Amino acid sequence: MKWYLRDFYIQYIDGVPLKLKKPFDLEFVHRYGAVFKVFDGQDSGNLCFGVEKDGRRYFVKFAGAPTAEYTGDITGAIERLKAAVPVYQDLTHPSLIRFVDAEKIGGGFAVVFDWVEGICAHPMYPADYQKFNCLPLETRLKIFEDILDFHSFVAEWGYTAVDFYDGSIMYDTANDKTVICDIDFYTKSNAYGSKFLWGHMQSASPEERADGVLIDEISNVYNMGETAFTLFIGRKSDRSRETWPLSDAQFNVAKRAARDDRSERQQSIRQLVEEWRAAG
Repeated sequence: MKWYLRDFYIQYIDGVPLKLKKPFDLEFVHRYGAVFKVFDGQDSGNLCFGVEKDGRRYFVKFAGAPTAEYTGDITGAIERLKAAVPVYQDLTHPSLIRFVDAEKIGGGFAVVFDWVEGICAHPMYPADYQKFNCLPLETRLKIFEDILDFHSFVAEWGYTAVDFYDGSIMYDTANDKTVICDIDFYTKSNAYGSKFLWGHMQSASPEERADGVLIDEISNVYNMGETAFTLFIGRKSDRSRETWPLSDAQFNVAKRAARDDRSERQQSIRQLVEEWRAAG
């Protein structure tokens, strides 16, 4: 079934609706299984599916379709997704979504991951967001520790995290497991800021928000500081001590990490981790 709604084209796959700019043949998706979920609101040019095959569920990320929210060139979206594959392979980690396969298909490119039955920290998914913010404080502390551990690993491998924000964070409630689900833009080469970020500007360092400014590990320290505030007080503009549920020492560590002046932040993820754990 297919029909138009406003400026978008609505079509169905396995009874699940999705929004596109124009019709697109998605029959190839059945190679991976039957579709039970669609994520069509991304502005990155990717169209994502939850699929099930032989009793196992997967998350499929596809570039090549005319997605509703993407305003760039489709070829660029395909090339970016291709470039992400070695990143997931290099940075295999207990807290990273598990990469399964990748291939050219359907006139574009698809990357397959294990499905995660969890809740996302981003308000784009209101029900998940509410559940995430209601997690016990000790659970959110564990999630933050896992995020720090992963980004220490990222730094050790010579990578810079780009476009990390709360939409990249999931929590598998059944298995008490943190899952980082989106590292497409992490890079070993020089990365530079842009006023036109995918994701959300709140957690981005000043460098990431400025055209042509180098992003590095000190930028990632800022991301981690902002992530601490997001996890422990939510998306509030008030970052006062009164809103903070942990110790004064932990507040000071997070506040230092999220300073606009790079020279005032911890100068590496390792230093941040050491200060955070000493403060706890």
